[in-house]
Amino acid sequence: MEDFVQKLRHYVKSGTPAERRIAKYFTEHLNDLPFETAASVADRLDLSPMTVGRFLRALGYQGLDSVKVHFRETAVTSPVQLQNSLNELQTDASEGKSLALLVTEQIQALHHIYHLTAQTHWAEAVAMIGMAREVFIATHVRLAGFATHFAHRLTRSRDGVHALDGSANRFAELFARPSGEGALLIIIDCRRFGKARLLARTARRYGYKVVLITTENSDWLPDQSNVMLALPPARSPDEDNLPPLIALLDCLSESVIAAAGEEALERRRRMSEFGTILGESGNR
Repeated sequence: MEDFVQKLRHYVKSGTPAERRIAKYFTEHLNDLPFETAASVADRLDLSPMTVGRFLRALGYQGLDSVKVHFRETAVTSPVQLQNSLNELQTDASEGKSLALLVTEQIQALHHIYHLTAQTHWAEAVAMIGMAREVFIATHVRLAGFATHFAHRLTRSRDGVHALDGSANRFAELFARPSGEGALLIIIDCRRFGKARLLARTARRYGYKVVLITTENSDWLPDQSNVMLALPPARSPDEDNLPPLIALLDCLSESVIAAAGEEALERRRRMSEFGTILGESGNR
């Protein structure tokens, strides 16, 4: 970013009239560039898109899209910027602004989850996922997308991961085998998931280990799971706490991938290579 700004300052001083105008506009509207196109900039400055394009190539970019990519790759929020943003957020929340209150609650939820990652039961859940013969993820059909996303993330570290949402009686897959010894069931609880407790009790009778993801104020009994990972309470009893849930699932899958180490890196390389092969085959 600093290199880009330095180039702009150079052209503001020594460029052609058109280059000076574009450089001055870019310098004064850096935060707006992700939402601009060469045509929109040209229109604002009464120049041709070709003139804007030539200027960007002179800076070393193929176009405004490559500038945006450069911004994303190099953007770093300084501690001062972060503190200023938090102060602004706190002020807006204290004034009762609804979006500021919502964002503040979500930041607090992320703090809760980050604290959770340092707890013993988090490490136990990570170890169980890594060592299980098979991993089943069960949830209500409404959260099927979350379970599928989580399962996909876990396949970066291991085989034998299955997402179940109960549709078409798919939970029966858990009990078609004589025993669940060596397998793990992860239950993503929600207020509509009325079968969750029955599912957990039955799974434990069959020998499954159970990792439960639920809210910290839920009324689950300690012996209904091997490990419980607690989300902060939802804003309303009638709502599911979805943003913290997806954050927890991403952090948990990332912990499992990190614990797998070189094996996960090798799996990712093979998956990437195979994906490339399929992509090339599909274009023939």
